Amino acid sequence: MKQSLHSLSWKCLFVLAATLCLNSTSYSQEEARNNTEMGLTLGPMVFLGDLGGHAGKGTTFIKDYNMTTTKLAVGAYVAAYPMQWLGFRLSLNYGAIEGADNEIKPKGGDEVTRLNRNLDFRSKIIEGTIMAEVYPTVFLEEDPEDITARLRPYGVIGLGMFHFNPQGSYKAPNGDTYWVDLQPLHTEGQGFPEYADRKNYKLTQMNIPIGVGIKYFISENVNVAFEIIHRKTFTDYIDDVSTRYVDPSLFYKYLSPSLAPIAAAMANKTPPALQSQGYRPGYKRGDPSQNDAYFTAQFKLGIRLGGNSASRWRNSTHCPLLRF
Repeated sequence: MKQSLHSLSWKCLFVLAATLCLNSTSYSQEEARNNTEMGLTLGPMVFLGDLGGHAGKGTTFIKDYNMTTTKLAVGAYVAAYPMQWLGFRLSLNYGAIEGADNEIKPKGGDEVTRLNRNLDFRSKIIEGTIMAEVYPTVFLEEDPEDITARLRPYGVIGLGMFHFNPQGSYKAPNGDTYWVDLQPLHTEGQGFPEYADRKNYKLTQMNIPIGVGIKYFISENVNVAFEIIHRKTFTDYIDDVSTRYVDPSLFYKYLSPSLAPIAAAMANKTPPALQSQGYRPGYKRGDPSQNDAYFTAQFKLGIRLGGNSASRWRNSTHCPLLRF
């Protein structure tokens, strides 16, 4: 069932993308005004999951945001606007996310258990999305076709696919530290017969992007925007942490002699003196009740293609005032 859903998701994205491209071509040929927009995005990408955080109980929202682990994301998009109040956007984004328990500042509360857990991760994110943009204030405008110097808030929602590959910092016996891929290590016993409920997780997953933004039209053909888009995901393993510690002897039973000691070290990085305090097989390692998530806060620069000279002349006569 998961395989078929995964395949269906890719097919849906392909069909929607093809429809967007066909519509964009149709609009540019049949309409006098410009309906197609291309642009770039830049801004931070932030992970919300099991690792890192602040004082108290860990959450998956902004309360556990660590600025020190924030990385930039870049993207490009093409959009079609069949109506002034509605647009469809196809975008590609590339960024990185991180999480680290050692970023936590202990205050004697629940956060100490995460600090002692001492896990960390990093991952590149490659993402493709198709989203609908809705501009509700268009219905309040006297002349929606006249967009120069206009400010429009909007909401977005859509469907996406993203690829990730969590890595953790590994300290080798010789003292060197380097990053290792975590999925092949089965750190929580994924795929082991002893843990039949823990399946191997896939590195390409669906997400649902949803957010808000505000766009300002510098001219008919150029606009800038700022938007915050949250990604709801369907996996709790973006950071390779989800449930409980496993028996380390199983790594030597199922993995190669070269991988087994690395897996044992990465599965439990709590200092040995503290492991008896709830960091042993069967004890809680992560929180499986909530899936991981991430969000972006990005600036956009958009260029609209086409448009007739009469329309550009009309808009060029306006003073650069903010108009809703």
